[in-house]
Formats: sequence, C-alpha cells, structure tokens
Amino acid sequence: MTYETLDGALLRKAEVEVERLVALLRIGVAFCLLLAFVFAVQGDAGYTQPYLRMQWILAFCTLIFYFLLGAVAFWLATSGRFRSWMVWPAVTLDCAFMLVNTWAGLINAGLPGELTFLLPPTWLVPVILAFSVLRFNPYLQTYCVTLTVAGLAYLTLWQPEAITPYVASRVKDLVMLPPNVVRITMIALGGVVLIAVAYRTRKLLHSSIIDAQARANLTRYLPAQLADRLADGGLSELRRGKQHEMAVMFVDIRGFTHWSEGRAPEEVGAYISEFRRRVHLAVGDHGGMIDKFIGDAAMILFDGENAGREALNCVEALLRELRDWGAERRASGRNEVRIGIGLHLGDVFSGVVGSAERLEYSVFGDTVNTAARLEELTKTAGVGVIASAAVLEAAAAEPAREGWIALPAVHLRGRSKGLEIFGRESVSPGAD
Repeated sequence: MTYETLDGALLRKAEVEVERLVALLRIGVAFCLLLAFVFAVQGDAGYTQPYLRMQWILAFCTLIFYFLLGAVAFWLATSGRFRSWMVWPAVTLDCAFMLVNTWAGLINAGLPGELTFLLPPTWLVPVILAFSVLRFNPYLQTYCVTLTVAGLAYLTLWQPEAITPYVASRVKDLVMLPPNVVRITMIALGGVVLIAVAYRTRKLLHSSIIDAQARANLTRYLPAQLADRLADGGLSELRRGKQHEMAVMFVDIRGFTHWSEGRAPEEVGAYISEFRRRVHLAVGDHGGMIDKFIGDAAMILFDGENAGREALNCVEALLRELRDWGAERRASGRNEVRIGIGLHLGDVFSGVVGSAERLEYSVFGDTVNTAARLEELTKTAGVGVIASAAVLEAAAAEPAREGWIALPAVHLRGRSKGLEIFGRESVSPGAD
C-alpha cells in the first residue's frame, strides 16, 4: 500500500466517523425538539387557533423528516455506502430544513419577512454551523455559511409589510412561553453539538501529539525517513526486509584518537557534535540517510536511481563543510580536520530489527563491508576519498574530469578478482 493510498484510506475512515457522529446528533436534535414541542404546547388552550395548529403540524412534519434524514445518514455511514460527495447534499438539506421551516412559518402565520428571526426555526443556525465545523472542511463550511446567510437574507427582505394590529397580535403569540421553551431547547442543543466539536477537536489534537511523540521517539533510534514510514504503519514491511541496490558511504575523522587524548570531555564532545552537525547538513541536502554514527565515524546510505550521483554530490558538500570548518579552526589557532571517505555501490539487504521499544535499522552485505574497507584504505593510499568504479559508473562520472585518479585494484576477501577503485583529495599517508 502506497502512502497516498494509506492517507486516502485514513481520510475516508475519518469522514465516515464524522458522518456517523453528525447523523446521531441530527437524530438527537430532532428527538429533543419533538419533546420540547410536546411539552410546550401541552395543555395550552391558545393552540386551538387554526394557524397555530398548522404551525405545530408543520413543525412536527419537518422534525419527523429531519429524524429520518439522520437515520438514513447513519445507515449510510455504518453500512459502508457513504461516499465523500454525499456530505454536500447533507449540508444542503440541513440548511434547507431550517429555511423551509422558517418560510412555511411566515406563510402560515401571515407574517412579513422583517419578523423572520422571531420564528423558532431560525435558532437552529448554531446547530447547523456546528455540524459543518465537525467535518473540518473550510470549503464545506463556507458553503454552509453562504447558503444560510443568503437564505435568511432573502426571507428577511421577502414581502416587506407594515406591522399592523393583526400582525402584532400574532407576534404576541411568538414571544409567549411555548415558543421560548423551543428557543431555549435549540440553544441547548447548539451547545451540545459544540461540546461534541470541542471533544472531537481535543481528541484529534491529542492523537496528533501522540503521533508526533511516537515519530520523535523513533528518530532517536532510526533515520527520520524510516520513522515516518513506521509511524504510518509500515513496521511489518520494514521488518521483512528487502534486497536492493544502495550506495554506502563510510566517513571517519583522521587522527581523532591521538587528538582526543588528554583533552577535556567538553572539548571532545563539542568537536564530535560539530562534526556530526556538518555531516547532517551535507547528507540532508543530497537525499542521503544517516544509518548510524559510531564515535567519530558515520555510515551513510543512498537509495534510488540517482544513488551514485547523490553520493558523489554529498562527498563534495561534505568536503566543503570540512574546509570551512578547518578554516575556522586555523583562524583560532587549532588544527584542521581531516577525514577519510569510502564509497561503494551494490546490492544490500536492509530491514528493521528489534522490538517496538528499541528498533534498529540494519544494512547487511558485501557492499557494506567493501565501503568500510575502502574507507580504511584511505589511511595508507594517500587520498582522502576512495570510491569504487561501480559508484562512478552509476553516477555517469568522468574520473579524469572530476578529479578522480585510478588506484591499484584492491583484492578483497571473497572476491576472485581485484576491485577497480578511484581516489581524490591527496593527503599525506598516515594511520589513526
């Protein structure tokens, strides 16, 4: 499964969970409003008036419809039939439920548009907007706000009319106890939905923090590139391992053992830290992966079609970093920094070993041993860098033009013939 496929699956799962929650909240809102209407009109003689009875019937029918909308949405979300595009008609129906109910109330009561906000359905606006917030989609939220505002603006400007005694008598009915009970219920329901929004936001934030901590902990033991894959669920794949081609680089500081004798631990620590910082800079700029630091040495890996070229570019960057560092040290009266680099390209076996508490990425094979041997060879060959012909060929490098000189073929254990190698950065031979 690719990362894109994995991300899409996780996103779809989150969308389904949100729709299931919204559907349940929609059912709860409809049920609570039905109870509020029954409580509000129970025993109220005023509701014997025909237009008020019709108002109740309209409210009852629309709430039944809203309840059914929530039930259908819940069924879609739990049965696996929900699709991402369905959220748009769902939001449209949420807005339409409030707007159509308000419009029907104005028509039934014979009220002008200026009195739109006296009708209880308009108090559902916070609930509808909160439903959209739950989905964490700014485009959907914009659509919901636009539809709600445009619809209410249209109703407010619709059929302007002077407030006559007839209209005033009906307005009085809209500010009595029963409608106010419904309004209070709607405010409470809006608060409940916003509590659900806050809870879900906090839960997502907590999950993000846990995920970030997991990635941070993994990077303490593994290269950052692998930590991302492990945090996304790729541990089983990496544990199986695979055989593929890689360029392997070993870097080691020359004369470090002799230099560090008798020096303060703080000075030695600062020296190694600066060395590793500059290695990180060079490797990070050229797609490399630091497999591990071993004291004053580093093992670096390059994967992919351009592994050879990236490895050579990294050598150039690392040499520049060390030249700059050496200049700074000379200026302060300290010794320069010399390193040895060995490079080889070939098949390796790579994978993750260990438990979830302590994981280690390991690369095995003749290619790794050969790169380490070439780095050792720089101590006696009079060069700072040795690369095998395989690296230069993979990088399409021209040895003479790029400063490489042919060195005597090296005979390594397990090989029937010598390995063709090239060197550069001439130095005085000397072993550490």
